[in-house]
Amino acid sequence: MNRYPLWKYAVLLVMLAFSLLYSLPNVFGEAPAVQVSAARATVKVETGTLSQVESALKAVSIQPDLLVLEAGSVRARLSTPDEQIKAKDAIERALNPDPANPSFVVALNLLSRSPAWLTALKANPMYLGLDLRGGVHFLMQVDMPSALTKRAEALTGEMRAALRDKNIRHNGISREGQRVDIRLRDTAAVAAVEALLPTQFPDFNATRAPDGAEFRLSLVLKPEAARKVQDDALKQNITTLHNRINELGVAEPVIQQQGQDRIVVQLPGVQDTAKAKDIIGRTATLEVRLVDDSAEARAAATGSGAVPFGAERYLERDGQAVIVKRQVLLTGENLTDAQPGFDGQTQEPAVHLSLDAKGTRIFRDVTRENVGKRMAILLFEKGKGEVVTAPVIRTEIGGGRVQISGAMTVAEAADTALLLRAGSLAAPMDIIEERTIGPSLGAENIAKGFNSVIWGFLVIMLFMCAYYMLFGLFSSVALAFNLLLLVAVLSMLQATLTLPGMAAIALALGMAIDANVLINERVREELRLGRSPQQAIHAGYENAWGTILDSNITTLIAGIALLAFGSGPVRGFAVVHCIGILTSMFSAVVFSRGLVNLWYGRQKKLKTVSIGTVWKPEVAPERTPAAP
Repeated sequence: MNRYPLWKYAVLLVMLAFSLLYSLPNVFGEAPAVQVSAARATVKVETGTLSQVESALKAVSIQPDLLVLEAGSVRARLSTPDEQIKAKDAIERALNPDPANPSFVVALNLLSRSPAWLTALKANPMYLGLDLRGGVHFLMQVDMPSALTKRAEALTGEMRAALRDKNIRHNGISREGQRVDIRLRDTAAVAAVEALLPTQFPDFNATRAPDGAEFRLSLVLKPEAARKVQDDALKQNITTLHNRINELGVAEPVIQQQGQDRIVVQLPGVQDTAKAKDIIGRTATLEVRLVDDSAEARAAATGSGAVPFGAERYLERDGQAVIVKRQVLLTGENLTDAQPGFDGQTQEPAVHLSLDAKGTRIFRDVTRENVGKRMAILLFEKGKGEVVTAPVIRTEIGGGRVQISGAMTVAEAADTALLLRAGSLAAPMDIIEERTIGPSLGAENIAKGFNSVIWGFLVIMLFMCAYYMLFGLFSSVALAFNLLLLVAVLSMLQATLTLPGMAAIALALGMAIDANVLINERVREELRLGRSPQQAIHAGYENAWGTILDSNITTLIAGIALLAFGSGPVRGFAVVHCIGILTSMFSAVVFSRGLVNLWYGRQKKLKTVSIGTVWKPEVAPERTPAAP
């Protein structure tokens, strides 16, 4: 009746081993480290960079505990903060001989002290939030009027091209803030422009007004279109910030919208505020220009001549010089997408670009007039430009789909597409709030949270053992298993643990023991009804299951609502809360039942169980009727 088959015990043992293994990395804590990543999108961190870092550390007599190349960055784990500072300075001197034009970002960070064998098994510790690990917090204000002005500026150019294509004469197009004014000669021209707006410029409202002998047509964005421009600017800025912050190697950075025009950025583990601000504020600009293939330009490319007038000298990623003309044909604003792929004819790796309407028209004209010439795509960061690629124009390219191919691998095509997609911020941002949380404060928060969980567990265990005796001990062991399983699952999911998350762990312990209290009381109730111990154990677990399931499902619904509609700390609490409900149900019902079955299930003539005092109702003695 109260026996598990052997395979169930095997499953429980496997889960116990799994919980111990994947919870273990959280015990080792974190050590100071230095991380090296690329300062520009065209720079790669490779094995050569790893060798340079190793040589720089040897030169200053520093032996790192760990030196690895992973996720596009070199990470060196060190013993003390003093070694960390010394190593950072040495690596900075070795990798960036010109401080004004750095090729690599050398940042302070924290790395887990987990042994290599645990890391090899993909057993990693949970990420720690800003309140536990320390780091930097920024609140950034997006300049929304600038985004709207930028859209009006783009409309000015698009309107000129549209009126030229339709042969509509005008006396000038100008922009005044976020309003575009078109001066027209007569009412026929005004009517022609007004007829053009619904099809090509549906996001703008037009207002007609006389202007002396002429007419002025003023265009302004519709309110719903203005909101869309602002939303798109905010989303693009968030995406660009993600691309920038990836260079810092921050584990689980928080980048989220706050209100209509603000962005919250939290970088756990980053202590170098100046470096973080430099990365966040960086912009990248894409430009398309023609390559100067004149004899003077070829001589300048080899270093044997001066750069011709109206041209500039830039380097490709392989270090080869390219002389390009100053005139900018297209910018990154005209690029809508860039994806790696393959040439349809040669099946060589290629990059497929998509252009907007304005870019499509310009690109068609440029390629038609410059067949056989080279076209350079440049990426500018921090005022420094590099040539991403410089293909030859084979034929006129229309339709807004552009392909770049030739002499590149699949990895290079993917890298080039990534470079072209990583654009600049859609609107400027200002940091209006800045806060740094030191690692010592984070360590204090960890200690307080850890103590709250441990003391809560010990008090619960003492109460259960005193009140339910051996069954209380079984419940306490199941509770410990639940805590291990919860931490292991969070570690495997690489969840970010914050102070609210630690509160959710403490709450999960209380909810888990509640299920065991229900089971123990059901067993006591069956014993009071006169059932045998084996029957009472079986019936107690069976009858308590329905109540446990109902109560946990209702609590889980509340947790899912917090997960769906909450953000930040509330969402972190909800994640731990929901996972804790699932693990508590398993530990309270399945694992504790396994312990009880292992101890009592094989005793055929079981007469009593250690479950504390079973209070039986007193039966009143029968009265003897008095003699008449």
